[in-house]
Amino acid sequence: MRRVEDKIALVTGAARGIGLAIAKLLASEGATVILSDINDVLGEKSARDVAGNSEYRHLDVAVEAEWQALADDIEQKYGHLDIVINNAGITGFLETSGPHDPENLDMASWHKVHATNLEGVALGCKYAIKLMKASARASIVNISSRSGLVGIPAAVAYASSKAAVRNHSKSVALYCAEKGYPIRCNSIHPGAILTPMWDAMIGEGPQREAAIKAIAADVPLKVMGTPDDVAYAALYLASDESKYVTGIELNIDGGILAGSVAAPSK
Repeated sequence: MRRVEDKIALVTGAARGIGLAIAKLLASEGATVILSDINDVLGEKSARDVAGNSEYRHLDVAVEAEWQALADDIEQKYGHLDIVINNAGITGFLETSGPHDPENLDMASWHKVHATNLEGVALGCKYAIKLMKASARASIVNISSRSGLVGIPAAVAYASSKAAVRNHSKSVALYCAEKGYPIRCNSIHPGAILTPMWDAMIGEGPQREAAIKAIAADVPLKVMGTPDDVAYAALYLASDESKYVTGIELNIDGGILAGSVAAPSK
């Protein structure tokens, strides 16, 4: 039997990058996967590229009315959810005007980043719990970041939001345990994973290759990770193999947080 056979899964921010890698892996391991995103053209295409049972649904994770509508549709069609991967997130560099340093931060930009990264996860957990109580064994996986564990001077909103995701995941884990719900909750903290989120920072062509090499040089394993590296961690936490695991933070970072290189370079 495949590792998440017959489970119903929702993945946010699934049109590309880590979200898409997770959706593909869950589907290949037997889950029915609902991909969601705000980029409908790319999201529809990505859903078609996922082998197995999958569908695409528009979802702005910062808008509670959209969560409510999607949750109602999922309950009507499937009756419950078994897996929710709260992956949607933004750095704010492309999506807001900034700046993002602590001395000059723009509050509208700060609120935009937190609305997506933190409130989107909080809403994802809220509606996941409502749908997962009917599951035999369910799992919420929140994608945080290495930046949720160390300071990022040039991206304080991003770092703050990801740190809050880490702690909220623990609160959700304890709440569900106290209530006796069949729901676990854990967070994943990727670091130095080569995804489209890096594009604005590392550029193109020779500049891009040089930037990747420079980043990799500071990673103990000397390479940047891939979306699949995060997807396999999410699969473990989503599956019944981790039935005794809740409230943890799992670092997928090539060893960065194991030592002094945890401090980000300028």
